[in-house]
Amino acid sequence: MKSFLIDEDLPRSLAHALSVAGMEAIHVIDAGLRGRADADVLAGASRSGRALVTADLDFSNLLEYPLGSHAGIVVVRFPNETPVGTLNAGVVDALRSLADEELPGSLVIVEPGRVRLRR
Repeated sequence: MKSFLIDEDLPRSLAHALSVAGMEAIHVIDAGLRGRADADVLAGASRSGRALVTADLDFSNLLEYPLGSHAGIVVVRFPNETPVGTLNAGVVDALRSLADEELPGSLVIVEPGRVRLRR
């Protein structure tokens, strides 16, 4: 089963939307990781076997966060003015389209209507 940690730069409701869609998800606020450094958040996600879902483009730096060194990073790139419901639905659809085995160690970029996977 796909399992995710939602970073604080994304709405808390995304964790609920993913759960309703049959995936495990928890927001950093509920995991006690709010305000922590990026490396701590990613380490917390990896320790619990969760892929990190974030809008923080720093996580797409492959030198800092090499492929295969984590449980997966999903970078969400939607325009800032995107309504929360639209963003949640787009991310749920994108993550649903990935096979479970594609996530661990991968970098996934989710944009409106497009998913890119680096393994």
